[in-house]
Amino acid sequence: MAPNSLTLEVTTPQTLAQAKDGVTVIVVSFNSAHCMPALARALSDWPHVVVVDNGSEDDSVAAAKRALPQARVVALAENLGFGAANNRGVAAARTPHVLLLNPDCELLPSDIAQLWAVAQADERVGLVGPQLMRDAQHPELNYRMGLTDWPGRGPGAAGPLCVGFVCGAVMLLRVQAFLSVGGFDERFFLYYEDDDLCLRLRRAGHVLQIAPEVRVMHRSRGSVRTRRPSRGEFLRGFHHAQSKLTFTQLHGSGDAAKRKRTTMLWATALVLPLRVLLWSPKHVARLWGRWRGVWSWRGQVNTRP
Repeated sequence: MAPNSLTLEVTTPQTLAQAKDGVTVIVVSFNSAHCMPALARALSDWPHVVVVDNGSEDDSVAAAKRALPQARVVALAENLGFGAANNRGVAAARTPHVLLLNPDCELLPSDIAQLWAVAQADERVGLVGPQLMRDAQHPELNYRMGLTDWPGRGPGAAGPLCVGFVCGAVMLLRVQAFLSVGGFDERFFLYYEDDDLCLRLRRAGHVLQIAPEVRVMHRSRGSVRTRRPSRGEFLRGFHHAQSKLTFTQLHGSGDAAKRKRTTMLWATALVLPLRVLLWSPKHVARLWGRWRGVWSWRGQVNTRP
């Protein structure tokens, strides 16, 4: 049993066995060697596992092979981005369903089986997500009803619920549905690729569902360790800005993206000096990355590649 797991063991042995036959767990690693022991505790008995390493600078590839000897480890020569790496993981899978699992999430085999059972109950369901938790008492807002900029309000789901968006940290996908919409759009290097995928799945008629009884610990931003933390924060800010503008261009309009770019430039330029004065290296690096990302963004063609 994985430590700190929050879901009770309620899955029958038959359901667990069927899920093991029907689900491939896909983990995208990038400097994630420190996460492999926890993944090994969770997935040691799971027969179908694919680890796609995004050109790590640490020993993530070797650590994955040691921790998960049954896994197929795909070592990419460079970091292609979250969505692109998951696309390659899905291509390597041979099961009807895949579970995309961030290295910083902790779950039990029974959690996977419960998500699989929800998908099996209705062939219209293309994606199922759990309730992500910051700790035993505090849920994350990892799903929402639609494409909005306003925060969710009120209590979370008390039972299975159809939603408009599920966070990509943990999502069980019907492979046929995923491939029918072209998988992740690889123009998103990091961030918003899950928003984009969920929106396209919904438009294609697939149901997105949350299973709140499956609670998974998510140690947010815990999957990457680097020798240069400030560089990592810079890249977070850069890619978040680029992806936000690309998403606005693809699912809004070119004019909307231009307006958002202008707003983001001014807002970041005003806040950055305050962060410098208060001196928070992490926030300064992230805001500088955000400004560079906005400044260098030149737009995307509003079509799928």
